[in-house]
Amino acid sequence: MGSTPKMKVLDCLAPLFIACLAILGCTQAVTLEVKEGNSTCIKAELSALLFITYTTFNSTSNVSTSLPDSTSVDAASSSCGAAGRPPWLVAVFGSGHALGLSFAKNGSFYSVTNLTLQYNLSDTLLFPQSNGSGVVTVVSSSVGIWAPINTTYRCASPTTIRAGGAAVTFSAMRLEAYMPGNDLSPAESVCAADQTTTTAPPTPTTTVAPAPTPPGTPATGVFSVTNSSGTVCLLAKMGLQLNVSYVSQAQNKTVQELVNVNPNLTVTSGSCGSTTASLVLTQQTTTLNFTFSMNSITSQYHLSGINLLANWSDMTAPFSASNTSLDYLRSTLGRSYMCNTEQTLLVVPAFSLNTFRLQVQPFGVTASQFAAAEECQLDQDQMLIPIIVGAALAGLVLIILVAYLIGRKRSHAGYQTI
Repeated sequence: MGSTPKMKVLDCLAPLFIACLAILGCTQAVTLEVKEGNSTCIKAELSALLFITYTTFNSTSNVSTSLPDSTSVDAASSSCGAAGRPPWLVAVFGSGHALGLSFAKNGSFYSVTNLTLQYNLSDTLLFPQSNGSGVVTVVSSSVGIWAPINTTYRCASPTTIRAGGAAVTFSAMRLEAYMPGNDLSPAESVCAADQTTTTAPPTPTTTVAPAPTPPGTPATGVFSVTNSSGTVCLLAKMGLQLNVSYVSQAQNKTVQELVNVNPNLTVTSGSCGSTTASLVLTQQTTTLNFTFSMNSITSQYHLSGINLLANWSDMTAPFSASNTSLDYLRSTLGRSYMCNTEQTLLVVPAFSLNTFRLQVQPFGVTASQFAAAEECQLDQDQMLIPIIVGAALAGLVLIILVAYLIGRKRSHAGYQTI
């Protein structure tokens, strides 16, 4: 579908207006909070530039403006999500203008589902010679803002979202919904634009680029989850390696990449229950979520679900993979599960997880220590191999010794005494 003339004008002029306003220092940051009682559920610190195309009596005109310092939250329209309503942050400014963000939660992640911009054409100071009047509402459902729960979304780089004949460019943004406290979480999910560094164009060369170096064996990390009383309720010790297939922006094709999880750069969260427990590992724009399930009848637990959400700089779109029907790492309540041998846990065709030196206990942890371990079959097989080889060698030596003794006895029997 081709672009309309209005869209083409918007695409050409929006960056120019944004650059000019930035140079002139017209952008200003505002802080917006949605509260329920004394608790904050949504908080945003951001700058926003609005670029709007409207019709005049003779032609079309363009206007650009930033959110003023006087921008405030409309308490009547905003919501923390009670009574079945989605969480909403609605900011009002000027003469009847409003900017709204709606949120939704999917598993252990939250996202901005819609951006709504309302502008009042009757505001003659902002829209001089407009041939229309009243409030115009435009909506965009392609926002691309998401982060794990209990994590702040941060994006210093300009991010433009287009809706109808308007564009909203956010910058210096820090935002969080479904907040557990009144302040933004110290754990941050950084947008892909902030991770991309600008480098000088490479000198043309005919040398073939070397194949990517395998990341090697990942470092072993110790992760724990505490309950509301501060007691450790889930323990895990393991090295993790992500095996992901995704469409590369640079190569314009599907590539497969091995990425090690660095325990020193990982933020741990999760929850514990009587029949389900979760461990969430967040490393910049990568979030790995483990779900463990307990069978109360058999008193056995297993890893039932793995969810990966990644937004690496080379990806054409955020990568998401989930499987809630897994049956890995099975053990008994009161014991931990151990597997020192490398395992490959297949999640979906495009994503598998390699584990190294693994020990987990999602239920029944006491004194912040692992209980006695049930070893995986791979470890048992690894122990059986040297035993079997040793027994075979011992048997072979015994056979040779018996054959030697028999042969020697027969040799002595062949001589007669003189």
